[in-house]
Amino acid sequence: MPLDLSTSPIAARWPLHHPDFIQLYTEHTPNGAKVSIALEELGLPYEVHHVSLAAKEQKTQEFLHLNPNGKIPAIIDPDGLDGAPTGIFESGAILFYLAEKTGRLMPMDAAGRLETLQWLMFQMASIGPMFGQFGHFYKVMAGKLTDPYPVEKYATEARRLYSVIETRLDGRDWLVGDSFSIADIAVAPWIWCMEEIYRGGDLIGAQGFPNLRRWYDAITQLPSWERGLFVGK
Repeated sequence: MPLDLSTSPIAARWPLHHPDFIQLYTEHTPNGAKVSIALEELGLPYEVHHVSLAAKEQKTQEFLHLNPNGKIPAIIDPDGLDGAPTGIFESGAILFYLAEKTGRLMPMDAAGRLETLQWLMFQMASIGPMFGQFGHFYKVMAGKLTDPYPVEKYATEARRLYSVIETRLDGRDWLVGDSFSIADIAVAPWIWCMEEIYRGGDLIGAQGFPNLRRWYDAITQLPSWERGLFVGK
């Protein structure tokens, strides 16, 4: 959406020190990491604004002016649509916008573009919500539940989604095309979250997916992963 940075409420709460940079409003979460990893991979200059989820800053009126849904991440591109400052929310939409803006991280032919969007939506619609539910019941609610059903349900679904990725990566290095793309960027931080934050790897048998392991290990060796993963912490 078009924004006037001189009067925007979000700029008043989180002052812009580099107004010509992309402004990233984020927290240390897998969805937040997607955007910082993409920005690092693209080499675009950006300024980070920490939005504290613990303090519920994402629900303040200033942040809601940028994202009415009150979720991180969000960005403002000062050189956005028609050269005007443009705000974008939803991590998948931001990845798609950055790929289109730069002509990188996504095939530009119609078939490749569509294929990328399908795998991007796969992450948004399935991996994020299902892994998130697993983490809630397995980690957040640990010791508070007597019924094993929620953990079993979401562990089974997480294992199935790992299998989808495993099958997709059979005979290929990346989820789409011949190179690293926004599809890979969308999925990989959720694998990290499942295994390093939720500590659910053993329960779902994460080591039993060799194609996924090879792909994930390659991503974690990228400089953009190292630089982008902990932005917003």
